[in-house]
Amino acid sequence: MIVYLRRRARKDALYGMHVKERFGIHGTSMRGAVWVHAVSLGELRSAVPMIQAFLDQGEKVVVTQFTPAGRRETETVFATAITAGQLQTVWVPFETSWAFKGFFKAFAPKFGLVMEIEVWPRMVMASKRANIPLFMCNAQYPSKSIVKDQKTFGLRPAVMAQFAGAFVKSDLQAERFAAVNVPNIHVTGELRFDQPIPPALIAAGPVARSWLGADKRPVITLGSTVEGEDALYIETMKLMLAAASPKPLFVYVPRRPERFDEIYDRLVGEGFSVLRRSTALPNTITSGTIGAVAKPDESPDVFLGDSLGEMYFYLSMADKSVVGGGFVPAGAHNIIEPLALKKPVITGPEIWTIEYPFTEAAAAGVACAKADATALALALSGEFTPSEAAIDTFFENHAGGTQKLMHALPIALAAAKNCA
Repeated sequence: MIVYLRRRARKDALYGMHVKERFGIHGTSMRGAVWVHAVSLGELRSAVPMIQAFLDQGEKVVVTQFTPAGRRETETVFATAITAGQLQTVWVPFETSWAFKGFFKAFAPKFGLVMEIEVWPRMVMASKRANIPLFMCNAQYPSKSIVKDQKTFGLRPAVMAQFAGAFVKSDLQAERFAAVNVPNIHVTGELRFDQPIPPALIAAGPVARSWLGADKRPVITLGSTVEGEDALYIETMKLMLAAASPKPLFVYVPRRPERFDEIYDRLVGEGFSVLRRSTALPNTITSGTIGAVAKPDESPDVFLGDSLGEMYFYLSMADKSVVGGGFVPAGAHNIIEPLALKKPVITGPEIWTIEYPFTEAAAAGVACAKADATALALALSGEFTPSEAAIDTFFENHAGGTQKLMHALPIALAAAKNCA
C-alpha cells in the first residue's frame, strides 16, 4: 500500500502527506465525534447535507477518506467548521485492526456511517469489537454486485451482515439487503437530492454561455465522461454538428483530471475547434463572474471543462445533459445534479450503478438511456424533451433524504444497542 501511495503521490502530492493518519496515528483528537466514511469525492458530496445536519445539531464530526479529491472538497465545503474545531478530515486507516484501534482512540466515535456500499471487512469487524455501531448509509446493492457476490461464495454479504444496520435508498434496496441478512434496515431515500447548489456556479453558466457566443445555439453538456466512451461522444458530436442548424455547442467534462490533456488533444485531432476552461477562463468563479481573458473570435465546437468541483457551472450552461459512465460496463454516474437544475438527462444502457433513482426518473419521463451515437444524437436533437414541470415534480417527490435519515437514526441506534 505504501508503494501505491508513493506512485499516486507523483501525480498528486496530497497522497504522500499526513501518512501517519493511515496508521491510526493522530496529533490531535476529537473524542465523541460522529464518524462519516466518505471514501472519495462522490461519496463526500452525497454526505454533505447529512454532515451539515449533524453540525447544525452541535455534533463534532470526523470524516475519513482515501482520495485527495474527497479530502480537498471536505476542506473547502466545511472550512468554517474545521476552523471552529467542529470537524476534522483524516485519511481512513489502513485495513488493519491496530490502525483502526489508533483511530478509535483518537476519536472514540459515537457511531459510524459508511457512505454508499463500501464494505471494508476489517473496518466492520474492528468497529464491532470496539462497540461502535457502524451503518451503511445512502446504500444500494446493485444487481451486478449481487451476481458478482454469488460467484465469490457470499463473502461480501457475510461482512455486510455484520453492520449494525443500513439506511438505504429505496424499498427495492431494502429487500436486497434483507435477503443477505443485513439487520436494522431503514428506507431513507437518496441524500444527493438534498445537495446544496453553489449559487455562484449557477449564475456563471449563462454568462459563460453568452461569452462563448452560444446564446442562440443549443448547448449540450457531456458530464463525467470516462475512458472508453470518447469515440461514441465524438461520433455523436459529428452527427449533430453536420445536421443541426444552428450548430450545438458541446461542453465536454472528463471525470478524471488525468484525462484533461488527452481529451483536448484527441478532440483537436478529430477536427473540432476547442476552448479549454483552464486557459479561456483561467480565474476562479465568484458571484457569477467568469474571469475571461479575451472573448473568442469565433464560437467553438467544444468547451472543455478541465476543472474540478464545477459540475454545476457546466450544467447551468446546458439545455440538455449527458451523464457519463453509462456507455461502459463500469456504469453510469450521478444523474441528480442535472435534474436539480431542471436539465433533461440521458445516459447509456449501463445504469446498474444508479438503479435508484434512474428507474424512477425514466418512469417519470425525465431521464432516458440510449445505446449508441445515432440514438443519442436523435435524443439530444429533440426526440427527448421532458418539461421543467415534470422534472420539478420528480425532484420534489424524491427529496428530503436527510430529514428522513436524521429521524431514523435514533431508532436505528436504539435497535443496534438492543441487539449488541
